[in-house]
Amino acid sequence: MTDPQLVLAERVQQALATAFGQEYAAEDPLIRPSQFADYQANVAMSLAKRLRRAPRDVAQEIAANLDLPGTVEVSGPGFLNLRFHDAWIAAEAGAMLTDDRLGVARELPSKTVVVDYSAPNAAKEMHVGHLRTTVVGDALVRVQEHLGNRVVRQNHLGDWGTPFGMLIEHLLDIGEEAAVAQLEAGNGNDYYQAARAKFDADPKFNRRARARVVTLQAEDPETMRLWRIFMDATVRYFNKVYTQLGVTLTDDDIAGESMYNHALAQVCDELQERGIAEISDGALCVFPPGFTGREGAPLPFMIRKSDGGYGYATTDMATMRYRVQDLKADRILYVIGVTQSLHLQMLFASAKMAGWLPDHVSAEHVQIGSVLGSDGKMFKTRAGKSIKLLELLDEAETRAAAVLADRDYDDATRAEIAHAVGMGAVKYADLSVSHDSEYVFDFDRMLALTGNTGPYLQYATARIRSIFRRGGYDPAASYGPIVITHPAERALALALLGFGPVVAEVGARNEPHRLCAYLFDLASAFTTFFENCPVLKADSEEERQSRLALSQLTLRVLLQGLDLLGITAPERM
Repeated sequence: MTDPQLVLAERVQQALATAFGQEYAAEDPLIRPSQFADYQANVAMSLAKRLRRAPRDVAQEIAANLDLPGTVEVSGPGFLNLRFHDAWIAAEAGAMLTDDRLGVARELPSKTVVVDYSAPNAAKEMHVGHLRTTVVGDALVRVQEHLGNRVVRQNHLGDWGTPFGMLIEHLLDIGEEAAVAQLEAGNGNDYYQAARAKFDADPKFNRRARARVVTLQAEDPETMRLWRIFMDATVRYFNKVYTQLGVTLTDDDIAGESMYNHALAQVCDELQERGIAEISDGALCVFPPGFTGREGAPLPFMIRKSDGGYGYATTDMATMRYRVQDLKADRILYVIGVTQSLHLQMLFASAKMAGWLPDHVSAEHVQIGSVLGSDGKMFKTRAGKSIKLLELLDEAETRAAAVLADRDYDDATRAEIAHAVGMGAVKYADLSVSHDSEYVFDFDRMLALTGNTGPYLQYATARIRSIFRRGGYDPAASYGPIVITHPAERALALALLGFGPVVAEVGARNEPHRLCAYLFDLASAFTTFFENCPVLKADSEEERQSRLALSQLTLRVLLQGLDLLGITAPERM
């Protein structure tokens, strides 16, 4: 099967070459979906001035030379309305039925894509702010892997630095067992605040904490043992969140700040020796061109502080070098908050100056917007605290179970469905809006079985499965052939052909919301089909088998699409 828009683009370009010469063969045909046909080509409008002809005359010349598996009509001042033959759509949908990849082409040549996502701070508990970086990042790695790329997940934990001096000393004060219990329970904020309070109020504790930082930086064996106790307990808590969310991150993907500790001095020395970094007010800085502060003064990217300490910029430069030189990245996706935009722009520019981000490697900031409460402000508890992510996910499951309260299921089945629906609702609400925009967290809207929600799509798959159960058919054995006899069948089949192109687009543009929009439109097209085209009570066996095939194909595409988003679909709802 082929991408309908690609078919049209190629055919229109061939017509352009025939009508106006080979120099026009690469012109963008400007193919767009249309309410007046399947698609519309607007290239005549853009070419008219260059050809010194009226747009409608140009459009008519293109139409006269267009070889299309369908019909073409010139409308208005020069639009080309393009409509495929029903038989072509049916044949392409039939070919999609027998394709294990459902029309999703592998990216050739395959690339190594490094994805930096989730990245919670080990000194703090995970909160709702980590939800988007985790969910969006996981959808992107799933899509990239499905496209055939080698994906390297990087969970860049905040697991090093001066705060760990006081955190380790606090661990010694309260005892290893008590510290581990608190951290595993996700009470990292309380732990941190208790340590901070002692650091600020107790001079002896303050001195101990500062001394501990020195032994940590020197990787003293006993200090490293205590640090590992702290980190292991913290990671076990993170894994509870990842398991409940159903994301693909594992301990093998942890690549925290501590991993680069040994390389920081080398990074500074190399940048300074090569004249890329210079001393400014006692600090070692890179001044990438084009970045200015107040009154046009060059903006520094601080590689080493004036007191000799290192910061985020140092670690991020070491990280960039590692990902390019050691991991052999072709693309690096930073799934990080929009507030870090300037930092990442300066990182990319500084890394290019150092030769650590060569032209053949693409570094991309997948900007993540904020999650808001119903008041339009940052989503927090009534007391003004960040809401723990684990508590939020538990609440989603509880509310999902309430939505399913009238269903006749045993407790185990109800819990399983509630988990799938709750997590699907939360993930889809996040993924269905552009990743760089803010959105309001609203359980009632997320869990609705109607509208553009995760549960609506999950329910669509359950409804299709129920058709096969009622008829006693095996979905995997329903292969048509597909015959189009109704406009709703045609619309559904044409929508199905768009799956491969949209997955490729998500992979190229890092925009999962486009896949969400596609799946919602597909589910809506199936609803119209279901309401207008009886499946089990079709007028003939040929018609029944065709509609079973369309239903099976829709089910497979919905399930595959939801899986790429990290959402499971229960058998029943």
